[in-house]
Amino acid sequence: MTPSSNSVQEAGRHFNLEPPPYQELLDWSHIGGLFAITLVLAHNVVPFIGPRSTTHFSLFHHTLVAVILFAVLLTGYLWLLHVSWFVPRPYLDEFFHIPQAQQYCAGNLSHWDDKITTPPGLYLVSLLAKKFLKTKCESFDLRASNLLAVLLIITTATGCRHQIETIQTKTAGRRTTWGGKSWYSIHTAVNIGLMPVIFFFSGLYYTDVWSTLVVLQAYKHHLTRLAVRERPTITNDLLTIIWGITVLFMRQTNVFWVVVYMGGVEAVHSLRSVKPAHNQEFWTKIHDPPLDKSGPVDWLLFLLTTATTALLNPLTLLRQIWPHLTVLSLFGIFVAYNGGVVLGDKSNHVATIHLAQMLYIWPFFAFFSLPLALLPSILRVRSLVIGLGNISIHWSLLTTAVSLAVVKFNTIIHPFTLADNRHYIFYVFRHTILRSSAVRLVLVAPYTLARWLVWDSLVSSTPSRVEKQQKVVTPAEPEPMPLLDSPHNPGISTHSPATSTVVLWLLTTALSLITAPLVEPRYFILPWVFYRLLVPAWSPFAMTSVKGGQSTTTTNSRNWPQKLLAKFDPRLFLETAWFLAINLGTMYMFLYKPFFWPWEESKSDVENLTPQRFMW
Repeated sequence: MTPSSNSVQEAGRHFNLEPPPYQELLDWSHIGGLFAITLVLAHNVVPFIGPRSTTHFSLFHHTLVAVILFAVLLTGYLWLLHVSWFVPRPYLDEFFHIPQAQQYCAGNLSHWDDKITTPPGLYLVSLLAKKFLKTKCESFDLRASNLLAVLLIITTATGCRHQIETIQTKTAGRRTTWGGKSWYSIHTAVNIGLMPVIFFFSGLYYTDVWSTLVVLQAYKHHLTRLAVRERPTITNDLLTIIWGITVLFMRQTNVFWVVVYMGGVEAVHSLRSVKPAHNQEFWTKIHDPPLDKSGPVDWLLFLLTTATTALLNPLTLLRQIWPHLTVLSLFGIFVAYNGGVVLGDKSNHVATIHLAQMLYIWPFFAFFSLPLALLPSILRVRSLVIGLGNISIHWSLLTTAVSLAVVKFNTIIHPFTLADNRHYIFYVFRHTILRSSAVRLVLVAPYTLARWLVWDSLVSSTPSRVEKQQKVVTPAEPEPMPLLDSPHNPGISTHSPATSTVVLWLLTTALSLITAPLVEPRYFILPWVFYRLLVPAWSPFAMTSVKGGQSTTTTNSRNWPQKLLAKFDPRLFLETAWFLAINLGTMYMFLYKPFFWPWEESKSDVENLTPQRFMW
């Protein structure tokens, strides 16, 4: 039931449902500022000045990165202008966030809206922006801060992926003469910034974008601690605590990523340096093979060997992770003082064991990361078969049985999920899970398939993984091609993550999700971001050869199309196009397809006819 066409049209004129006047809205001083920001951020990603032999590459990389960042920023700016034109008033959760931020900007730090359940980190960011950048705390400025956060997410994620590749290269016993960031790390970071659930909120004032940025900054600091052999300094430890506290000011569940994930990875890192006990090497040396060489037995061995090594070397462990334990202790003090984890309204946010969340994440990941598995499957169908073959039939039956039990006994439908038809998740549940108990059980099949696809994307998928007995490849000398040739070896991006890292990622994801009864795509952002940072590169023309016990990834290509595909992961271009298509679709639905609740029809005053909008 909808209002009459005349009332809808009249409401449309009042609520700016017609296209905005671009000539009036575009501020060229803003465009100039955006360009200046991209130059600064591009220099942070790829410095102008590098080693003498790579200066021309650095200059080219810097220019291209600046163009890419400017394109992302300009797209976000246009999205922000459209949102501000169509939705000038606070919308949905902004109804609480924007007034709260304005109270902070006015210096009223003691004011708190009890409907807000997350910490005040976002409002403190707005307060600092007002103080140092002289911004206004109006809706447009507050929303614009999230657009800046998306750009910072891209630059920070680039640094994180670069550190991951550096650590993996050292662990594999390989060296690279190229000190710059790989194209894979840059493109991966750009796609993380374009991820629809993240990019959508660059035009609204929500906590998720800044929360993601701060967690990534803490993660980048964590990776610098892993990159050194010696124990971190006391200054570095204190900085870890500061980052941990900052992360908690954004969202309470971030404690799992700081303490369990980052603290756990550092624990494994420190225990690796311990000399195994005499005649007990099997139990006192951590079993931690790359994910592409491990299976369920290896995962269990990792847990057992880590536990025994930690018990035998408690001081070594504590010296490394005491900053993370300090953050955990401070969080525990906060929970005890607050009387619970959430601030404000605790009645609708009661912690509940919700194991089905660990089934829902796989279709979410598979949907957004479909291009990561799509192209290898098309070009090399055997990849999926071999990937599935690595998992034993017994393990498959066990996980399927557990999934069926979870669906049968632990499917929780939060009232908020069914009460708000403005969110896409409402329609997902309505047309699948809510149909019948039988449909819920049948959905275990797509859950399982999605999990296999996601897991397979974490395993290095270069041709050498499929062809176990490859001959050593000696590539022919290619003709010099300035735009394609670079000192960067694409092989440093193809390493599969360590078993320990993925197990800890799964554990942290479970802890952060299964305590939440409400299913929200925004809750899946951080698990997806960390997953995405761990996905190795893939190329149909990059092959791994073994010589003298050392593996080397080479480019077996002579013509420029093959050389291009060998230098750049083609899946990432599909992922970019996929994200842009989803973003355009969700933006269009939000801006141009508002709807009206039936009870709004009774209002005779058109100005009070409130349009509702679809969103994540």
